[in-house]
Amino acid sequence: MKRAVVDISKRDGAVDFDAFLLLIGKLNYSWTNTESLLIHLIAGLSDMDKEIATVVFLTLNTTRARIDMVERLSKLDRVDKVERERVLELTGRIQRQSALRNRYNHCIYAFDNEGENPRSILMRIADRKDKLMMGQVNDLDAAAAEAVKAAIAELRSINRDIWKTVSDFNYPD
Repeated sequence: MKRAVVDISKRDGAVDFDAFLLLIGKLNYSWTNTESLLIHLIAGLSDMDKEIATVVFLTLNTTRARIDMVERLSKLDRVDKVERERVLELTGRIQRQSALRNRYNHCIYAFDNEGENPRSILMRIADRKDKLMMGQVNDLDAAAAEAVKAAIAELRSINRDIWKTVSDFNYPD
C-alpha cells in the first residue's frame, strides 16, 4: 500500500494549515495504534491473557502509567535480560516520541491578523524553581511538518518492532 504524502506548502511558501492538521491526525492515529500494542507486552510479561491485559491497559488512564507498567513488569527478576532490554528499548522509543505528540495535542493554534502564519501555543504550565513558564510558541512551518513526519515514521517502526517482540517471546497476540 502506497502511503499518501502530505504537502503542507502553499504556492507562496506559506503553510497550509488544513494539510498540517491532517499530519497531526496521522500522528494521533499512529500514536494510538502503537500505544495499544502495549496490551500485548503487558499480557506477555505478566502471563495473563489478552482480554485481562486489555482491562489493565484501559484501567491505566495515561500513557505514562501504561509505559510504567510495562517497564516495571520487564524489570521483574523472572524476566530474562534479553527480553527486558528489548522491552525497555521499545518503551524508551515510545517515550521519546511523546514530547512532540503532546506539543500538538495540548495546544491551541493561533494566526496573524490575516489568518496566516499558523503557530501552536502549548497549554501547559512549567513550574520552575522561581518562576512559571507557559505558552511556548512553535511556528507551524516546513521544519515542524518534517518533525511530525519523522515521528510518524518512527512510530510505524516501533509498531513493527513491538509485533516482532510479541512474536519472538511468544506473547499473546
